[in-house]
Amino acid sequence: MSITTEDEKIGMQQASDAVAITLKKMREFAKPGISTKELDEYGGELLAQMGARSAPKLTYDFPGYTCICVNEEAAHGIPSADKILKEGDLVNIDVSAELNGFWADNGGSFILGDDIHGHGKLVEASKEILKKAISNIKGGVRISEIGRLIETEAKKAGYTVIKNLTGHGVGRSLHEEPHEIANYCDRYNVERFKKNSVVAIETFISTRSTIAETQADGWTLSGNKGGFVAQHEHTIMVTGGQPVIFTAKNGIWE
Repeated sequence: MSITTEDEKIGMQQASDAVAITLKKMREFAKPGISTKELDEYGGELLAQMGARSAPKLTYDFPGYTCICVNEEAAHGIPSADKILKEGDLVNIDVSAELNGFWADNGGSFILGDDIHGHGKLVEASKEILKKAISNIKGGVRISEIGRLIETEAKKAGYTVIKNLTGHGVGRSLHEEPHEIANYCDRYNVERFKKNSVVAIETFISTRSTIAETQADGWTLSGNKGGFVAQHEHTIMVTGGQPVIFTAKNGIWE
């Protein structure tokens, strides 16, 4: 969407606060021994308390309020009573929701407890690459150039990017134009970021894979060459200078 009034900006901020606060509190709630279903239900309660509705449920009838991935899973992980979190797990939570007709999206990967498996470097790379990418976005910048920046920074850090998972426009629905804000330079994409538009920018930084493939459950995505993936995501408004980060309350950069 393109923000044209102060009321629209306030609406987007309120929806973004709901998903950001939910993501932060879910991260704090996560601990070894609980299931991803328990964590998801906690997230669903938080959204409901703020009057927000799960976007994956509304849009895709997803079997969970949020997407939770553990270790080798890259995206769209289904919360499960059988999936018990353990010390050192690489966990990703993606929270998107609708509130009063506005939609916002955010996500983040983190290490549960001590980094006993050494995933911390990957997580930090994803966070920092997202920060650098967002700081370079303004009206008129080519979307493909931000993709180039993300892939270049990933390569410098010794990683690859997942090419078929992308950021996207957001605001009046979960996925809007621009439909693909890729993590690499798509030379066929000649679109530019538009001032006052709302977009969800996300990194998909991988230790090995370049494509995410759907698993047997029909939802969960994992890398085509194995390994691990870290994702971080903010909903922002593009301006003529530094973007407005609507989902700043998620604390993923803290």
